[in-house]
Amino acid sequence: MTLPATMQRIGVKTPGAPEAMALENAPLPVPAAGQVLIRVEAAGVNRPDIQQRRGLYPPPPGASPILGLEVAGTVAALGPEVAGLREGDPVCALVNGGGYAAYAVAPSVQCLPWPDNFSAIQAAALPETFFTVWANLFGHGRLQAGETVLVHGGTSGIGTTAIALAQAFGAHVIATAGSDEKCAACEKLGARAINYHTQDFVAETLRLTEGRGVDVVLDMVAGPYLSRNLHCLARDGRLVVIAVQGGTQDPEFNILPVMLKRLTITGSTLRPRTTAEKGAIAAALHEKVWPLLNAGKCAPIIHATFPLGQAPAAHTLLESGAHVGKIVLTLPP
Repeated sequence: MTLPATMQRIGVKTPGAPEAMALENAPLPVPAAGQVLIRVEAAGVNRPDIQQRRGLYPPPPGASPILGLEVAGTVAALGPEVAGLREGDPVCALVNGGGYAAYAVAPSVQCLPWPDNFSAIQAAALPETFFTVWANLFGHGRLQAGETVLVHGGTSGIGTTAIALAQAFGAHVIATAGSDEKCAACEKLGARAINYHTQDFVAETLRLTEGRGVDVVLDMVAGPYLSRNLHCLARDGRLVVIAVQGGTQDPEFNILPVMLKRLTITGSTLRPRTTAEKGAIAAALHEKVWPLLNAGKCAPIIHATFPLGQAPAAHTLLESGAHVGKIVLTLPP
């Protein structure tokens, strides 16, 4: 395959507002051992991108400084020591950075095939949220069929994915959202919904579970939610924290409910994990989740798409919180 000498990508001139992003020309990245070069057709937009744009979430050592953590496209070139992939294969990939570009490199073990009948846009909406939800809700959270999970931020990309996967594996879902319209969207996806602006989510969770509480809480707020989450959990429940949008401290936190109800508090971040760890998550997804996607039993919710050059508008929409599901950047095929 003949490759161009340069490509377009989104650069950030100075950390700050969405307008700090702009198209620029740059050389193509070169895949190292175990990596592939992907000609990008679509790239997902995620909250870590916003934090990095603001200068608050630096990429790990060795990762591309360019924004973007998930892409879909076709394999354009193979680095040394890559097996199982060929030029032209359609893949989606969790990348360590560099997704907002016409070409991106990804470890081959972090690549997955497009599910049957998926477009590039749908495939690009999978890696970041599906890796995160699988590792946390089903890994750390040990969610099982028949159990009930409380998902905070039910209309976010993570939230809609958690609702879909939890139900696909036989669990029951309660979700919080910030408006009646968003609650209706959660209910349309199959969850029971709580408007956290007009209802006490602790009281409502206990009411909906007839006083028992839920088995797992998937939380991306932290801060003042930490102590409240403990009261939502049933005996032997698990609290899984995946983001700290509400801060890292909760002055009301009390360890006693943890002891009395034998609770587990855990959490993780995805980007700093090793390639081997991310590869293991990818392999588990391919085995357990991709058959569901191929069968049409679950799919990502796409709220909006923007051409790559309109990345500032995509970030503005994500920051507004007005979306339901994923926002995706597109490039010419």
